[in-house]
Amino acid sequence: MAAMSFAKTPGRNRLGGSGRRKVDSPKKPVPSVVTRAPAILTAKRGTAPSVQPVARPVTRQTVARVLRILRNAAPQWNAPVLTLMAVEKRDPFLTLIGCILSLRTRDEATAVAAPRLFERADTPSRMLELTPAEIECLIYPVGFYRTKARVIHQICHELIERFGGRVPERIEDLLSLKGVGRKTANLVITQAFGKPGICVDTHVHRISNRWGLVHTRSPSESEQALREVLPRRYWIEYNSLLVAFGQTLCQPVSPWCSRCPINHLCPRIGVVRCR
Repeated sequence: MAAMSFAKTPGRNRLGGSGRRKVDSPKKPVPSVVTRAPAILTAKRGTAPSVQPVARPVTRQTVARVLRILRNAAPQWNAPVLTLMAVEKRDPFLTLIGCILSLRTRDEATAVAAPRLFERADTPSRMLELTPAEIECLIYPVGFYRTKARVIHQICHELIERFGGRVPERIEDLLSLKGVGRKTANLVITQAFGKPGICVDTHVHRISNRWGLVHTRSPSESEQALREVLPRRYWIEYNSLLVAFGQTLCQPVSPWCSRCPINHLCPRIGVVRCR
């Protein structure tokens, strides 16, 4: 068998490349990774969006500054209707029933229905003089008005039978009432009795996570997390401040960051676009 020969092709090496030795060019230095705060797109109609840097997450140490700024700006916003009712009346029963009416209902509807109901019945005993059907007519058009009418009737029965017609001051007793959840119980404790508690609704849950103060998936988780990180002296005012802030500026979709007094302190976690 004839021996195989590997003849070199002039100007070519065995791998098919050039016969000349290639001189490697000096490698460019790899840039170091720089951790930056996330950016957010803002745009006006008819203009290209611009990228703006945002701040670090709010912490236990910095939340006082944030709340101080919001407190100063709050007089320009519409306060939540339940806060106004509590400040005006300071009546635990009216606060409790008003909170039941406000659940999954716009403030505008609650502001009309609550005074109409309380004009007819402002105590548990007087409320029981009304039938559930009469209560329905008085509280319409709040959300789930038929269900709420039955719940209000049952709550008044329990207040008279178990608590002598008075609203209890302990959150555990409030939670034992039919239809009363943690949001309602905390609101009564803070607004009517002036005791420390954190009332967490969708606004408080959303904004606390948007700030990075907590990292939770539900309002109930947010309440427990806030009890750990939020200084106790801010518990009572936290709900009313954030609800008014959330309704006016820090809305769920496309918040008004350009008008926000704390835009330089907010990391805007989860915000894709703002106004």
